[in-house]
Amino acid sequence: MHPPLTLHKHPMCAEIIEQFQKCHVDHPVAKFFGECTDLKIKLDRCFRQEKALKRKANFEQSKKMKERLQALRKENSL
Repeated sequence: MHPPLTLHKHPMCAEIIEQFQKCHVDHPVAKFFGECTDLKIKLDRCFRQEKALKRKANFEQSKKMKERLQALRKENSL
């Protein structure tokens, strides 16, 4: 199962999403027999990569925030 396929929420995977949706439109029956499976695998990998990048960005942002808070505490204690 994948998240909703909205292009604005997944700009990194937009091209693959469009290809996957086109495959489903072009092959309404064959999609049930694996016609779009390769694109599905690519899409899942893209979502995982996107999620990892977001996680890394959040970690770095929280690390910077923690450093700022520590600096403020040190400044206020003087």
